[in-house]
Amino acid sequence: MTGSQDRPSRKRAATEEKSGATRDREKPPAPEPLPHPVVDNHCHLDIADGEWLDTVTAIEAARAVNVTRIVQIGCDLPGARWAVERAAEHDALIAGVALHPNEAPRLAAVDSLDEAMAEIERLAQTHDKVRAIGETGLDHFRTDADGLAAQEDSFRRHIDLAKRLDKTLVIHDRDAHDDVLRVIDAEGAPERWVMHCFSGDAAFARACLDRGAHLSFAGTVTFKNADAQRGALAMAPRDRLLVETDAPYLTPVPYRGRPNASYLVPHTMRAMAEVRGEDLGELCAAVDANTERAFGGPW
Repeated sequence: MTGSQDRPSRKRAATEEKSGATRDREKPPAPEPLPHPVVDNHCHLDIADGEWLDTVTAIEAARAVNVTRIVQIGCDLPGARWAVERAAEHDALIAGVALHPNEAPRLAAVDSLDEAMAEIERLAQTHDKVRAIGETGLDHFRTDADGLAAQEDSFRRHIDLAKRLDKTLVIHDRDAHDDVLRVIDAEGAPERWVMHCFSGDAAFARACLDRGAHLSFAGTVTFKNADAQRGALAMAPRDRLLVETDAPYLTPVPYRGRPNASYLVPHTMRAMAEVRGEDLGELCAAVDANTERAFGGPW
């Protein structure tokens, strides 16, 4: 499927850092291609941000700059279904399915969390290209106190699901570092897990690494106020690093505030190589291999 038929039916306007701020909608220009392929390990193709974006266009634009594969993440039931369908259709995609931490309290409030979790489990077993359970986790920024218990309950259920089905766990952590580790320690980490859009400092990075996590860095690592994340990036072992967009959010500098997409990964990869003082091609090769390991092998 191509063109308008392939364009997501769920359309939500992307906003800078999910904050509701008005943004320049112009598509950023393509950067210079990377010297070695990498994977965008966290993308939301179902959240449309302009008529120029559809699945085929996104894949082709990314491939042109050597971002050859994408992990499509579904955050609610419509998004999870869409992720499974697109991964089955496109060789470049695999899927993650879950209920976002901010989705769980809403479902719990209408007594629908059990039913939704059953559907996520069914979707996770639908196709062998569903490699991940996520994004799940904790978000203390957007969820008020009344919703935290449901959010944690959902997180624990997703951890259990990832372990039972041998899927990669993808964790969303916003302003909840200590509680994420508390829950991981209580439940036991799955064999493969990813800290999506890593937002902590070097000490938190070490705590995650000691528990077996891969750390995924997004465009935020290019932001002026991201010294803590850059410190974590600098100290992390090369074999635990991943790169992502979280597109259409978190667009890297110099296009912060404009729509993000997988073809902009080269900006983040170049910033990562600069922070670490490493050869770009060698770091890309490592990140590519790391992503395959983190998501259960080649696709």
